[in-house]
Formats: sequence, structure tokens, C-alpha cells
Amino acid sequence: MKLVEPPSCSSPSIVVFVGRNRRGQWVAQQQNGLYGGLFVSRAQAIKYALFENGRHPETIVELSREIELDLGTQPQAGIARRAA
Repeated sequence: MKLVEPPSCSSPSIVVFVGRNRRGQWVAQQQNGLYGGLFVSRAQAIKYALFENGRHPETIVELSREIELDLGTQPQAGIARRAA
């Protein structure tokens, strides 16, 4: 069986930020908000970042300041946004 990389890792030069949010949860988020998640440990956040970026540890930046997960900043193609 051949392993296939996920489509989100097409550009290894994209930075993934890893750090804690104000509630102490670990956050991993791609710099443009294309992917990200909340994790219970630093190890899991790093593991996720490596999976998503095609195993490029040099593109992972651990932040000392708080980082909040925000995946809503980029409009998705083909989805119309409605005003609430």
C-alpha cells in the first residue's frame, strides 16, 4: 500500500504555528488558516503539524505568546457567506 500525503501539505514552505491558547490548550495552525486544531499536549500538536506539512519540522514555529485557533479568516471557495 502506498502512503499519500494530505492535500494541505502541497507547499512545505508554509509555516505552522504551535503554542498555547488562553485556556492552556495546545494549538497548531497553518499560517494562512487552511488547517489547524486544538490538542491536549504539545506532542500531539507537533505530531499533527508534521503530518499536515509533509514532515517538515523546519517549518514549525513554537510561539511563546498565546495563540487562538481561528479557521474562519479565509473564505472557502464555493461557499456563500450569509449575514446573520
